[in-house]
Amino acid sequence: MIGYICKYTPVEIIEAFGEEPVRLESGYKSHERAEALIHSNMCSFAKGVLENIIENNIEEVILTACCDSIKRLYDVLKDKVKFIHLLDLPRKKDPLAIDLFYNEIIEFIEAYQAFKNKNFAEENLLKILESKSFNKEKQSAESIAILGARLKDDVIEKITNSCTAKVINFTCTGEERVFNIEVKGNLLKSYAESLLNLTPCMRMAEDRSKLINKELKGIIYNTIKFCDFYSYEYAELKSKADLPLLKIETDYNDSNSGQILTRIDAFLESTGIKKIEKQKTKKGYFVGVDSGSTSTNVVIIDENKNIISYSIIPTGPKALESAFKAFEIALKNAGLQEKDITSIVATGYGRVSIPFADRIVTEITCHGKGAFFIDNTVRTVIDIGGQDSKVIRLDDSGNVIDFVMNDKCSAGTGRFLEVMTRTLGISIEEMAKVHKEVKENITITSMCTVFAESEVISLIAQNKDQRDIIHALNKAVASKAVSLVDRIGRKGKYMMTGGVAKNQGVVYAIESRLGEKLIIPFEPQIIGALGAALISLEGK
Repeated sequence: MIGYICKYTPVEIIEAFGEEPVRLESGYKSHERAEALIHSNMCSFAKGVLENIIENNIEEVILTACCDSIKRLYDVLKDKVKFIHLLDLPRKKDPLAIDLFYNEIIEFIEAYQAFKNKNFAEENLLKILESKSFNKEKQSAESIAILGARLKDDVIEKITNSCTAKVINFTCTGEERVFNIEVKGNLLKSYAESLLNLTPCMRMAEDRSKLINKELKGIIYNTIKFCDFYSYEYAELKSKADLPLLKIETDYNDSNSGQILTRIDAFLESTGIKKIEKQKTKKGYFVGVDSGSTSTNVVIIDENKNIISYSIIPTGPKALESAFKAFEIALKNAGLQEKDITSIVATGYGRVSIPFADRIVTEITCHGKGAFFIDNTVRTVIDIGGQDSKVIRLDDSGNVIDFVMNDKCSAGTGRFLEVMTRTLGISIEEMAKVHKEVKENITITSMCTVFAESEVISLIAQNKDQRDIIHALNKAVASKAVSLVDRIGRKGKYMMTGGVAKNQGVVYAIESRLGEKLIIPFEPQIIGALGAALISLEGK
């Protein structure tokens, strides 16, 4: 078994040797073992691959010199595995590039022959290539493209299963390895040329915008955190592609997979290509359950869209138990029994953990739906919850047309404020007070919760007025929220939802930055659940 990472790896050569090529994936909750061997600031993909090699005891590896991080990975592995080879990969596919890559393949064959003590047989390669010959299929009329850095297989599967359109994976793991090789005397050279003729990856010196065509309904673009090359291509695509475009950023850490899937689901819902089972509108009562990271909220409405009851409880350590409890409270408040409920839609981060729901829908769609129902003049929804913040753009019909979310950290969220209340020794209610007049206009320079807490401790030590510190913290949260607004462009009217909308200090700070008043619902924490209930009623 020999591990590889790049689509340009001569996999068929390995198979001709009678060996098993295994594509190395990157996706672990921790890079602890890798960081014992490679610098912690190294690319997260390279660290994830190293974790894979360590965990699965991979003793043979072939890499391509596609970037400096992979070259550093090669340096680390030279003394750690039994066989390691680095292929120099050209960026073009002209005759000189083909010659270079052909020679690289020859060098690999010679090195592997010496290591395995077995000869390479071209006839074996020819049989393998013939078994992989094909005629290209035409692209389906409706499709969605995945571009940028590779996505994990389970995420690709999730997109495919959720999408009514054909999913075309243009990343380095998406193309099926099939060849039409006309052997003209030199099989290996023809093979080298065919590898370079694969759909170009971002590293190759080719215009990849030609991959975009009028049949695409949207693009999901994945970038690696802190990898500028992908960001450059994304910026170019954004300026050229006149179609829905979702950018997701990953560090190949499993801990942020939930948020990534939420963004993808919301994107598919907003473009109209997400599989949603249509239901006929029925009479009765309809429930929305919003299982959030901090609170679980339930709304019950009737067939006329009247809110019959709602409940808000802390989520606690078990999302399912909290959902059941919130549902029971809402039923009791409404004087109803479970048998009276026609259908239930779940949303929020814990939506997949609610088995009694008939359907699940992302909180992006539900918040947009609920906000527009409360006030149909709203065009931008600012939602700041316990663990994340998001900004949602609506069209004149209330459909979600764009959205942005914060990173996986708690900067600018309710959690951020909760930590600061403990540091200041005050209650959430005191933190929420408006402080329009301050003695000193303090600025918190870091939005990282850990570093900001250190700043607050320092300000306390300097005997700064507590009201000034609170004002500074509220400004910091407002700054983070408005920066998200600016990423999709300012357009009023604005509604603020989520638990932080009850903090008048933050509301005032956001209004000051936007220069507009925010619409605050009568109960801002239930807007997502309300939207879910409306979707349950409408059956779409």
